[in-house]
Amino acid sequence: MEPRGIRRTPETEGHARTMAKQNVAEQFVDILVRAGVKRLYGVVGDSLNPVVDAIRRNSAIDWIHVRHEETAAFAAGAEAQITGKLAACAGSCGPGNLHLINGLYDAHRSMAPVLALASQIPSSEIGLGYFQETHPERLFQECSHYSELISNPKQMPRLLQTAIQHAIGQSGVSVVSLPGDIASEPAPDKAAETALVTSRPSVRPGDAEIEKLVEMIDEADRVTLFCGSGTAGAHAEVMEFAGKIKSPIGHALRGKEWIQYDNPYDVGMSGLLGYGAAYEATHECDLLILIGTDFPYNAFLPDDVKIAQIDVRPEHLGRRSKLDLAVWGDAKETLRCLIPRVKPKGDRKFLDRMLKKHADALEGVVKAYTRKVEKHVPIHPEYVASVLDELADEDAVFTVDTGMCNVWAARYITPNGRRRVIGSFSHGSMANALPMAIGAQFTDTERQVVSMSGDGGFSMLMGDFLTLVQYDLPVKVVLFNNSSLGMVELEMLVAGLPSYGTTNKNPDFGAVARACGAYGVRVEKPKDLEGALKAALKHKGPALVDVVTDPNALSIPPKISAEMVTGFALSASKIVLDGGVGRMLQMARSNIRNVRGL
Repeated sequence: MEPRGIRRTPETEGHARTMAKQNVAEQFVDILVRAGVKRLYGVVGDSLNPVVDAIRRNSAIDWIHVRHEETAAFAAGAEAQITGKLAACAGSCGPGNLHLINGLYDAHRSMAPVLALASQIPSSEIGLGYFQETHPERLFQECSHYSELISNPKQMPRLLQTAIQHAIGQSGVSVVSLPGDIASEPAPDKAAETALVTSRPSVRPGDAEIEKLVEMIDEADRVTLFCGSGTAGAHAEVMEFAGKIKSPIGHALRGKEWIQYDNPYDVGMSGLLGYGAAYEATHECDLLILIGTDFPYNAFLPDDVKIAQIDVRPEHLGRRSKLDLAVWGDAKETLRCLIPRVKPKGDRKFLDRMLKKHADALEGVVKAYTRKVEKHVPIHPEYVASVLDELADEDAVFTVDTGMCNVWAARYITPNGRRRVIGSFSHGSMANALPMAIGAQFTDTERQVVSMSGDGGFSMLMGDFLTLVQYDLPVKVVLFNNSSLGMVELEMLVAGLPSYGTTNKNPDFGAVARACGAYGVRVEKPKDLEGALKAALKHKGPALVDVVTDPNALSIPPKISAEMVTGFALSASKIVLDGGVGRMLQMARSNIRNVRGL
C-alpha cells in the first residue's frame, strides 16, 4: 500500500539512464538506491532542486515532503531504527540544512545509520559571505562519523560511497555537502561502482577475554546482568545464560523492548525512570555484567562490586564506571562463547530474593495509580498509558516524546518481542515522537504506529501533523495534555524553585486535528477514554486523541540520593505519585510462584 500523495513517474524517465548521460545529482540518487534507500525526507529548495528533480524522474525512490527539516531527520532516524538499514534526509543550503542538526544528533546517538544531504550555495561563492552561507561540512562534524563537501564532480561517486560505508559500518550519521551547481554538472564518465557495505559483521571477543570473564563468573556467588539495546537479537542467549548462572536481569530504558519480555529473571529497570528491584540487584551482587549498554547515569551504578562490560562499541567500555574487565564483542556472539564454558550455579537464593523484592516493589506502586482512577479528573496519565497498552496491536510501534511520556512508556508499554518503542532516549530532544512516527509509518503503512506525545513536544513541531494528512499516513497520536512542561516543573521542585514559564495555554487539539482533515477527539473524563482510543485505533487514516491529564501526576525513581538529584526531576512533595507499572506486575507475580522461604 502506497501512502497517498507520492507521485510515481514512468520508469522510462527514471532508473534506466546510462552513466554517461547522468549529472552528479542523478548519480547521487542512483547510488542511494543501490544502498537500499527508498525515500529521502526533506524540504525542497533552490540548491536542492537538481537532486529533487532527479528523484522525480527515478521510480525507485520517493521524495517525502515534510514541513520542517528537523522532522525529516527524526523521521529518517526512526526509519533506520525500525529497518536496521540506511535511511536518508536532506536540507537546502544554510537555514534549510541547519534545521536537520537536532534530528541528526538524535540519530547519531541512537546509532541509526542515516545519510544526510546538506546542499550548499554555489561553489564559486563559498567563503565570500554569500546569501545563506554556512559551512555544513564543519557544522555537522560533532553529530556524524563523516562530514565532507563535494567540490568537484570527480569526487563522485567515491565520496558518497565512503559516506555510506561510514554510516552503515559505524552505525551513525554521515553528511555530504553538495553545492547546487556541482549537482547539475555532468557526472564522471565510467565512474567506478564499488560494492557497498549494507550490514555490520558480528564481533567476537578474543579467547583471553572470554577465559578471564568465565573465571570471574565462576568465582562469584551472586551475579547480576544489566542489559541495554545492544542485546537486540540476543534474547534467547541472555535467558539461557542467566538461567545457567542464576542471575537476575535488570535493564536500561533502551534495553526494555529487547530483554523484558518472556523473562523469568526480570527485576525491572534502573535509572531515572526506574522501577522494581534493578537497583538492589546491581548493588548487592558480587559481579555485575553490563551487556550492550552505555547506561549514562553512573550515580545508579555500584562502586564497590566487580564490574565486567560487554559491548560491540569499544569506545563505550569503561566510560561510565570503573571496570574490572572490558570485553569487546557483540552480545550474541560473546554469550555464545560464554554459555558452554561457565559452570552452572546451583544456588538461586540471590535470584529468588531479588525476584521477591521486585514483585513487592511493583505491588506498592500499582496501588498509587489505581486509587479511584476511573473517577479522577483530570485523568491520570498512568491510566491512559495502561489502557493504550491493552488496546494497541501486538506488533505496534510506539514513538515516545521526551519528558513524562518517557515515564509512562517505560512503565506501561508491555514489550513482547514484536512491539517497538522508539524515543530520543540518548539525546533527550523534545518534539521527537510525531516526526519519528512519520518515519516508522512509511516503512509499513499496514503496521500500527502510535505517537505518545506531550502537549509541549507536539505543539513544537505540530505543523508536521499536516504531513500525516498529506500522505494519508495512519499514525495515531495519543496526546498527554497536561498544559505544562511537566518534567521541567519537577526539575524546578527538586531545586527548590517555584514553577515558572512551564504553563502552556493549549487549544482543543482534537478540533485542530479535525481542521487539518484528520480524525480528532478530546477526552476529559476517564469513562470516555477507552471508547475514544478504540475508535482512533480503528480509524483508517491519521487520528489524534487529545487527553486532558493531571499535571500533578509525576514520578520518582525507586532509589534516590543527593547525587542523583542534579539535573533530573526528583521530588519528595506530596503531589508526586510513585507511578504504576501496568502488566509488569503480572509477570513479576508469575516469576515468584515457585520461590520458597522468602
